[in-house]
Amino acid sequence: MSSSHLTMWVSSKPSLSDPSGLSSRSFISPFQLPSSNASSPSRSSTSTQIQCGLRELRDRIDSVKNTQKITEAMKLVAAAKVRRAQEAVVNARPFSETLVGVLYNINEQLQTEDIDIPLTKVRPVKKVALVVVTGDRGLCGGFNNAIIKKAEARIRELKELGLDYTVISVGKKGNSYFIRRPYIPVDKFLEGSSLPTAKEAQAIADDVFSLFVSEEVDKVELLYTKFVSLVKSDPVIHTLLPLSPKGEICDVNGVCVDAAEDEFFRLTTKEGKLTVERDVVRTQTADFSPILQFEQDPVQILDALLPLYLNSQILRSLQESLASELAARMSAMSNATDNAVELKRTLSRIYNRERQAKITGEILEIVSGANALV
Repeated sequence: MSSSHLTMWVSSKPSLSDPSGLSSRSFISPFQLPSSNASSPSRSSTSTQIQCGLRELRDRIDSVKNTQKITEAMKLVAAAKVRRAQEAVVNARPFSETLVGVLYNINEQLQTEDIDIPLTKVRPVKKVALVVVTGDRGLCGGFNNAIIKKAEARIRELKELGLDYTVISVGKKGNSYFIRRPYIPVDKFLEGSSLPTAKEAQAIADDVFSLFVSEEVDKVELLYTKFVSLVKSDPVIHTLLPLSPKGEICDVNGVCVDAAEDEFFRLTTKEGKLTVERDVVRTQTADFSPILQFEQDPVQILDALLPLYLNSQILRSLQESLASELAARMSAMSNATDNAVELKRTLSRIYNRERQAKITGEILEIVSGANALV
């Protein structure tokens, strides 16, 4: 019982940048004395044998404790930011509801007219612009990877159809991904912010507006992550341009979302755990007063309102993407904290066993020495 070291099997390439990978499964045969046949050929390629004493174990336990504190703090910060993202969606609702009401009522007056508005003009599709919205930071699980894979799949579909394409990248993670792949044509790189604003959405809207009106592209598609719940988010593709005269947003399969129907989420607690409640709200689109008259022609008003609606839809997608990113980060940090707790428990158990074995060995040596003197 004179062994003062501990043999542990750990990964040969530990990753400190991903706390969610902490797991007690990294330790195989945690209390194994060194032997000549301790390393098997099957393990030699994926793991490394490390001799750990009590001091190294104490340092490792302290390191895991610090990691646990960091991941727990990041989880709480992400939860607070999810609430801020929710408030941003709610604060933008009055403008969106008023805009939808005006769009509906102007369209009622234009049902019998043949209008010609650039944003609603449907042309044969030869080139498509893809607006890909990603996050600015990592440590959020598979959030960024999911939307990038969605974009890659859409690019393959366009290539199979023989269509040209260009990408407008929004977000640092997407920018770095496309910069490393120069064979993918990118029209512009845009960086996001901690909280999307109308100014940021307007910059994207101006770019896609100029591409579409100048007929450089015939269709604009928006790829972003739709917020569903704290544990689920779906990458989706919406046809941003051409717009429907009623302001509807359609996906690539032609399924349109009624502009008067909207969803918003509320962050609440249920049985001591954070949860999200989603509500579908139908905007009231009451008819205008019969005595109300427009100074401009209704076509001119609609031509001015549709860019505003385009801006509001881009802003809403940025807010949904941010809420999805924060929820994914909160979930990833929660898992990392749980794994750190389990790893700390495992290391503490190993440390106690080793310390007990060392103390027992010292007692046996004392007893043996005392017996030898008798």
